[in-house]
Amino acid sequence: MNIEELRDFCLSLPLVQENFPFDKNTLVFYISDKMFCLTNIENFESINIKCNPDLALELRANYNAVEPGYHMNKKHWNTVFINQDVKDVDIKQWIKDSYNLVILNIPKSKRPDKI
Repeated sequence: MNIEELRDFCLSLPLVQENFPFDKNTLVFYISDKMFCLTNIENFESINIKCNPDLALELRANYNAVEPGYHMNKKHWNTVFINQDVKDVDIKQWIKDSYNLVILNIPKSKRPDKI
């Protein structure tokens, strides 16, 4: 996976927006002003994604490329290193899972019709 593939995939999800709220290198993807994925565009080697706490621990135990979320709440966020022992299809599914976790905390009136 490269940065363009990540960006295209994230923006393909309903109502997703992107921004650089922290600095010029940290690209953040949002649904209704809530982050679900972020990465460094200058040094694209990992992404941070939200994760169910139990699943987060399981993924960290099973993949070398999955670590507690860098600069994030380590209970709810994982850092996933790109192009290591995790297939792109799995990374995309985890991004969808992150998106869906965030949607659960958004009022129904602001959620997309189809998830």
